[in-house]
Amino acid sequence: MKGLVIYYTLEGNTQFIADTLAKEMDFDVLQLKPIKDVPKKGFSKYVWGGKQVLFNQKPELEPFNKDFEQYDVIIMGSPVWASSYVPAYNTFFSENSIQNKKIALFCCYAGNEGKIFEAFKSKLSGNEILGQIGFKDPLKYNTQQNMDVAKKWIHKCI
Repeated sequence: MKGLVIYYTLEGNTQFIADTLAKEMDFDVLQLKPIKDVPKKGFSKYVWGGKQVLFNQKPELEPFNKDFEQYDVIIMGSPVWASSYVPAYNTFFSENSIQNKKIALFCCYAGNEGKIFEAFKSKLSGNEILGQIGFKDPLKYNTQQNMDVAKKWIHKCI
């Protein structure tokens, strides 16, 4: 079984979970990186990030070279912004077709999961969703416990 973990991170929480899952399953990794990202600190990150989500903006991403056909399982992760996934996924979904795959979804959040999984699923029809899980500030609270939960969850899904 060949797998891929796709994620975006701003503050490192989603990368922490993505790396944990990729290492546990020996999966390839693809980090979605906008060429011009929102600020990492201060109130403006919420303003610019939320605006991008609300207006369904599609930031230009750094190029990547992945043949999604070669993967059986794809894990997708995102922080929760304005109750949804990050705008980098708007770009990703508009430029790539993911079909007939087994998909697992995770998110990282400070407040709550919002409607991120519904948003993901609306873009992933034609795929089998294996499971979903959210992590509240995994680098801030119970880091080892979050790693253990992530590992247990992915083995349950796959």
